[in-house]
Amino acid sequence: MTQTKQGGLPPGFKLDQYTIVRELSSGGFSRVYLALDCHDDKYAIKEYLPQSLASHTAEHQVMVNNELDRDTFRIGLKCFFEEARVLAGIKHPNVVQVSNFFPANQTVYMVMSYASGRSLVREVELSGGALPEARLRQIFALLISGLREVHRHHLLHLDVKPANIYLKRNGTPVLLDFGAARQHALQHDKRFISMYTPGFAAPEQHQAKGQLGPWSDIYSVGACIYACMGIGGPPAANVRTDAVLPALAPAGRIYSAELLSLVTQCMALDVEARPGSLMQVQKVLNGVYSAPQPPAPGLWQRVSGWLHQEVKS
Repeated sequence: MTQTKQGGLPPGFKLDQYTIVRELSSGGFSRVYLALDCHDDKYAIKEYLPQSLASHTAEHQVMVNNELDRDTFRIGLKCFFEEARVLAGIKHPNVVQVSNFFPANQTVYMVMSYASGRSLVREVELSGGALPEARLRQIFALLISGLREVHRHHLLHLDVKPANIYLKRNGTPVLLDFGAARQHALQHDKRFISMYTPGFAAPEQHQAKGQLGPWSDIYSVGACIYACMGIGGPPAANVRTDAVLPALAPAGRIYSAELLSLVTQCMALDVEARPGSLMQVQKVLNGVYSAPQPPAPGLWQRVSGWLHQEVKS
């Protein structure tokens, strides 16, 4: 029996024209490696490896753990390959560039551009937990340009979250790590683990027969903006009982009414209540907006003001 191992490809491993440097991340559906080509240019390489179904052999081949899962593995492989093929045809500054994809080691690899920068999660941390409104609007207006191009190619993202939004050193946002292949594989075979992120996944992604579409990514965009406001993580859609987002009210001290209204609409539980297109969302983000309204003075502030006026007189 062939021995299997849980680790990924080791540093120095030759994969086609690339050399593995180290593993960047590992999830339930794939592993991602940093690699160099023959010119020492950096790339991120994603390996199709659903860990509930398959693992590496000692020779670094991908082997299905149970022969009964082979058809399920192939369904996911087909979805992964098709996603790579579509992404390779998208050339947009706000979408990660897939430069190559190929079969090897009994699986498929997707080669993506790699640039220095940091995730939106880190950007928010460095900003004290909340992004200024002007910067927030700029990031998401650009990001939506990329997401619109993705939709134009009849592909959904389905995993838009701050961890999958990367900011280059010049501040340009890039959309990473698509979840469409995972979601489509799940719809074909329930043995795939659903890997949406609570808080950022639209309510229809929680439903066994939920109808997915551009509106699903619109919900996630709204949830990402919410997460950048310093009011905590967005509530999971499957535990919300109505459309109200109570934590948005305190954000009115920092952010405009127009932005709060946009987030509320994007995160509507009812698909019909969300903006009809990403273009509409982008238009609001690029539009004029009013300054936040200062909170009404409380009783103590009013009494203090009155006493101050009495002393002056």
